[in-house]
Amino acid sequence: MSLIEVARGNSPLVLGLPHTGIGMPSDCMERLNDRGRAIADTDWHIDRLYAGLIADVTTVRTTVHRYVIDVNRDPSGVSLYPGQNTTGLCPLTDFDGHPLYLPGQEPDAVEIARRRTLYHAPYHAALAAELDRVRAEYGFAILYDCHSIRSHIPFLFDGTLPDFNIGTNEGTTCDPQIAAAVQRICAEASGYTSVMNGRFKGGWTTRHYGRPPEGLHAIQMELAQSTYMHETPPWDLAEDRAERLRPHLKTILETLSDWRPQ
Repeated sequence: MSLIEVARGNSPLVLGLPHTGIGMPSDCMERLNDRGRAIADTDWHIDRLYAGLIADVTTVRTTVHRYVIDVNRDPSGVSLYPGQNTTGLCPLTDFDGHPLYLPGQEPDAVEIARRRTLYHAPYHAALAAELDRVRAEYGFAILYDCHSIRSHIPFLFDGTLPDFNIGTNEGTTCDPQIAAAVQRICAEASGYTSVMNGRFKGGWTTRHYGRPPEGLHAIQMELAQSTYMHETPPWDLAEDRAERLRPHLKTILETLSDWRPQ
């Protein structure tokens, strides 16, 4: 199993795909209970949803499932959302708060460190290398971090999640023009709802790489899965919804690819 997949383009835009992988090493799989082995908390079809929307874009994807280790979490284990329910670096529960592991099989500090070295570090090494390459060519780089999540998860948030959830960590991770452009496209998308820095303000990836003074801009898009798929097993793509959504995603990517610092 190839752990990291990189498709190299020649625009300033880099897409991060941290949660589409369903790979599960056997030494991790054997520790999980039936709920863990069901890998429900996957960003289902996101790589397929964005595929082909724009030419000459770089993508970086890990094939390893987030239940092994979540590459969008701080490697130190510090919570991104203190005081709120969330899942950790090596999640012990799913998004509904249910245990993932067989009793006594939860990863200890040594196992977490091993997974961090084997799976977390290589993804970020690849992502950092592509961002550095792009920035060397253009003088700046834009990371667009691609995510999705079920629209109803009471353990994580109240009510129904908006369709487009844009995260810039309260405006700190990218040029304001980038955030405004994405926000405008989402707001003008007929029939969809959107929010900027709502429940999801950008994960560790967005916060870590988003350093505008250094020419590194990062923005996260968390899509409600109801916009393009069925939110119950077997998690099938809803082709009609996906085709309705894709033009708006294409406009976002084209706008980001064409953006240049003032």
